[in-house]
This record gives sequence, structure tokens and C-alpha cells, in this order.
Amino acid sequence: MKKPEKIQILQIITNLELGGAQKHALSLIKYLDRSKYKVHFISAPQGLLLKEAQAVSDVQLCLLSTLNRRISPVNDIKSLLFIVKYIKQYNIQIVHTHSSKAGIIGRWAGYIAGGRAIIHTVHGWSFNDYQGMFLKNFYVFLERITAKITTAFIAVARHDIRKGLQHQIGREKQYNLIHYGIEINTDISSAQKTQAKKELGIDSIKVCVGMIACLKPQKNPLDFIRLASQMRVKHPEVMFISAGEGILRDSMRALIKEKKLESRVKLCGWRKDIETILAISDIIVLTSLWEGMPIALLEAMAFSKPIAAYASDGVKEMILDGENGYLIQPRDVSSLSAKVDFLLSNPVQTDLMRAKARAFFETPIFRVQHMLEKTHQLYQACLGK
Repeated sequence: MKKPEKIQILQIITNLELGGAQKHALSLIKYLDRSKYKVHFISAPQGLLLKEAQAVSDVQLCLLSTLNRRISPVNDIKSLLFIVKYIKQYNIQIVHTHSSKAGIIGRWAGYIAGGRAIIHTVHGWSFNDYQGMFLKNFYVFLERITAKITTAFIAVARHDIRKGLQHQIGREKQYNLIHYGIEINTDISSAQKTQAKKELGIDSIKVCVGMIACLKPQKNPLDFIRLASQMRVKHPEVMFISAGEGILRDSMRALIKEKKLESRVKLCGWRKDIETILAISDIIVLTSLWEGMPIALLEAMAFSKPIAAYASDGVKEMILDGENGYLIQPRDVSSLSAKVDFLLSNPVQTDLMRAKARAFFETPIFRVQHMLEKTHQLYQACLGK
């Protein structure tokens, strides 16, 4: 009996920086069942996770230099035409896109090339309430018309489903809630932690408050510096560690200098050893103004870390205020400071919060296998199998 042919599936993401959408896409290309799928992957040739993508076995990787975040009519058209040609050449049946730019270009390429199923994962929408009205309406318009050619959406948070429907993007039956499935090594030894602190030049520091985030407007990292400034008097012993990179790095450095925090804030840049940064942090903070479902917080919970985060979008589905962390209204640095102060000053309450954070992470819906099973079921449904 002849074996059924493998399903040709193309995963597309704009770039391979260290972020939730990128980690999710890499999980799919790593673990999709090779007995059922022939996996193709298109991304830009840059980002900290590029080598990880190149190391994945049995995947056809295509690095497309014209695919980038900035709007560029020439490069965007070149990317569209290339992906159309690629889909036709390899008879791609499923086009699965991630991130906003790749989500628009990739889906239209799939439609033009005649792909049987066009799927987009919403890792947070391209529009938000902090944009100018013209720009926001433009992105909403793009998402609306592209939804018409989309077979199905995957949302990693319920908030993104509600937000999409509120803006008349697609129909309710198109949306599917599939949470991130993550795997992370939490077995970090005392020697590894000591070595990490030594490398960072903070080996004498006993207490650290960490933030894992890109240094871009969405993540609002300047509030992390303002938090450090407010905490300096009451907790002068605490080191604030930022792991991430982005366009606001210079602004952060300027604010650190202005507030005279050079000895109390460490900008680590991109780190491949995020597990070690989490392990040496006593509290994790996130100051995002809008979010899908940040993987950084799930990873923090895997390490039983209490969290103080702005109550943005999908974050509110992860943090049960006062139980596994604290929710603070965005840009309320004083309230954020009060919550971090409470966690530092009340070890018994903090230990209870640690246990509940770990319990949330242990929920089966955050396992890689669960994510893969749900995604496979959706692929089959979209192909009519």
C-alpha cells in the first residue's frame, strides 16, 4: 500500500529576534511530525535565533533578505513575489504565518499562489491604542481585508480574539485559541548562577529584579529604569537587570545616567542564556503597554518567580492579581514600585506567590505536546481531513 504523501507546510515569520512569536515558530518547525509534514521555513537572515533555526534538521530553510519589519514598497513586493513563486514551486498546501508583516505578505502570497489553507497566528495585533488614529486605522484595514482570505486564526490569548472581533477582523468561527507550549531548563546550579553574576559584574549582589523584553516602545522599558530610581532609597541593595535589545537602548542609557543609576541597573543586551537570567532574578517585572501572551512570563513562572506586571491584554489572563503576581495599571510606576517593595519586604507572602506561579505554569495547556496536537488538529480541519 502506497504511503500517503506528506503535507507540504510553509511557516513564515519576519525575523528571528529573541521573542515569543519566534520561539513559537521554531517549536513548530522543530516538532511537527515529520511522518506527516514536509516543513518549509522562510524568515529574514538576521536575529539571535537564526543559528537555532539553521540547526533544525529536516526543514527546508529559506532566508529572504527583502523581508523586514519596516514598510518598504519595493522590498515588500519582492518578498510577495518570491513567496508566491516558492509556494507554487514546492506545491505548498498550508501557509502558516507569524508576526504582522509576514502575516500580511505571507497570507496574500498564499492566496495568490493557490494554497489550500492559509493560517495566521496572532501574537498580539499590529494595531494598538497607543498609535495615532491614521496608523491604527490603516493596520486595522489591512487586517480586515486579509482576514477575508484567511482560512483560520490561531490566538495565543483570548484577549486577541475579542480584540479582533471588536475591530471586525474575520468571523468568530475562524478563531482558535491555542496557547504557547514551552520547554525550558530550570535545572540551573548554584555554580552556574554564581558564574553568571560574575560575568555580569554583579557577583556581590544578593537581590536582583529582572526584566526579559525587547527594548522597544511596546515593552516600555524606560519605566523599568524609573522603577529602579524609585526603589533606590528603600532598597539600595537591589540590582535591576534588563535582558533584551532594541531601539530604546540609548534612551535607557541616557535615563540611567540622568538618574545616576549606573551602579544599580545592568543592561545585558540579548542573552541566549535566558534561563540563567531568570534563575538569578528574585522578582520579574514586565512594563509592556500591549501584549499577546508574553512567553517571558511563562518562563518566569517555570522558575517560580513572583511577577509584577502592567495589566495589558493577555497578561491579565496569566496573572491572578495577588496570587501568582501583581497587576498594575500601565505607566503607574509608583504602584509598580509599591508592589515590588512589598515582594522584597514580605518573604512569606512572596514564597506563597512563587508556588502559585509554578502551579500556573504546570497547567497542561502550556506543554509543547498539547500545542502540537491542537495545531495538527487545526491543520487537518483546514484541509478538510
